[in-house]
Amino acid sequence: MPPDLSRLLFGAAEVISEPELAAKVERGGPIRVKLGLDPTAADVTLGWAVVLRKLRQFQDAGHTAVLIVGDFTARVGDPSGKSETRPRLSKEVVQRFAERLLGQFSKVLSDERLEVRYNSEWLEPMDMETVLRLTASYTVARMLERDDFAQRFAEQRPISVMEFLYPLLQAMDSVAVQADVELGGTDQLFNLLVGRDVQREFGQEPQVVLTTPLLEGLDGVQKMSQSLGNYVGITEPPEEMFGKLMSIPDQLIVKYLALCTDVPPEEVRAVEAGLADGSRHPAEEKRRMAREVVALYHDAEAGRAAEGRFNLVFREHEVPPDVPEVAVPPDALRDGVVWLPRLLVATGLAGSNSEARRQIEQGGVRLGGEQVRDPSAEFRPEDLRGRVLQVGQRRFVRLA
Repeated sequence: MPPDLSRLLFGAAEVISEPELAAKVERGGPIRVKLGLDPTAADVTLGWAVVLRKLRQFQDAGHTAVLIVGDFTARVGDPSGKSETRPRLSKEVVQRFAERLLGQFSKVLSDERLEVRYNSEWLEPMDMETVLRLTASYTVARMLERDDFAQRFAEQRPISVMEFLYPLLQAMDSVAVQADVELGGTDQLFNLLVGRDVQREFGQEPQVVLTTPLLEGLDGVQKMSQSLGNYVGITEPPEEMFGKLMSIPDQLIVKYLALCTDVPPEEVRAVEAGLADGSRHPAEEKRRMAREVVALYHDAEAGRAAEGRFNLVFREHEVPPDVPEVAVPPDALRDGVVWLPRLLVATGLAGSNSEARRQIEQGGVRLGGEQVRDPSAEFRPEDLRGRVLQVGQRRFVRLA
């Protein structure tokens, strides 16, 4: 296998098929590598960045990246992995997400050898004849081979005809841009395979399918997701990224190192072997991984500085020198006293009184370095001035 192809395949979950990919590459000239992303969230997470980084690797190898912004398909809703029909998004909401995300994509992808296309360009003008031809290329029986559809059908839960159309519309993206390769997470495998069949129907050579693993979030269990809150965004401040990454379970260190950093494959394998035989320490390798991720989206100095701040808080248990100073907000006062949960909300350290009470009861709140566990605690404003209010290990304010 050519060395550049070996690098492209590192970290892939499945390739259908490697001989087809090798044949396309060996013809010479750039191949067209497609990635479609529906703008249904506000931020690019490290989970999204896994497949974006794979697309960048193809760019660096001299191939053309075709990024499909699914402004039309986002309004339909991708049923992949869903247990119920997903609510539709409006055109205006999708457009706002798209504008925000495109700026973040540039932190991963190169401007060279990049095509950005909106699939409303070819999907909105489709006439009924083309739609019928498209639907005739696939059977209901084959659609029901998908695990999520099959389970919902067996449990007599609704499946809309529109959801059956989604994989076909995604396949039309491949036809429209004449994709040689399509990338996606493992949850996209069925849709990507439909693309191969529909390309054949429209007289094109079928695309190679390359899937990347889904990245578990900070909880170490569920897929990284903004809706679950278990994510790291690629535009987050360095110290926030570093602190979050240090919270992942040890068993995910190698996976994050392989999928979220530029550490060479042979070094990733060495880390994996060292962690397995005990010659490498998990805490040090996790720190290295966190530094590498921060350096990738900021710079190396930011990675070192974030680690220094982390050490200050976690090893020395000191308060960082740049803690923002906040006056006790008037709405935290009632009858001349400050109720602690209300203070946490008023200073932005909690989203609601109930969340604040939960943080206090779980031992996650400190005032002046002392843990506070009484959610009914009240203070006079003059007793709070100059003291540091802390939630968790990364959020501080100094009360003025």
